[in-house]
Amino acid sequence: MKQLIALTVLSLAAVHAVAADEFTLIIKNHAFEPKELRLPAGKKIKLLVVNQDATPAEFESNSLQREKVIPGKSTGIVNLGPLKPGRYDFVEEYHETQASAQGTIVVE
Repeated sequence: MKQLIALTVLSLAAVHAVAADEFTLIIKNHAFEPKELRLPAGKKIKLLVVNQDATPAEFESNSLQREKVIPGKSTGIVNLGPLKPGRYDFVEEYHETQASAQGTIVVE
């Protein structure tokens, strides 16, 4: 009986677990690739920010209320959402005055 209850609880937990969609944003030469990232509305997002530069970078978005320092040659994870449709700007804060260090997330 205990095994049946445990199995039922685990099954219900699996049904209610929501996996995040995964997207990648690359920082290379202090520039974002892509500059515009399209994400689905109403879903949890796992954004992998891959810093290919040797120096640290900071992903920052005031509109998303997120910031994350990513050491050189490493990947940071920024969890988002569920997001409403719209446009959300982001910058590589250490170089934000450069146009290449700015981008937009478009949620549809």
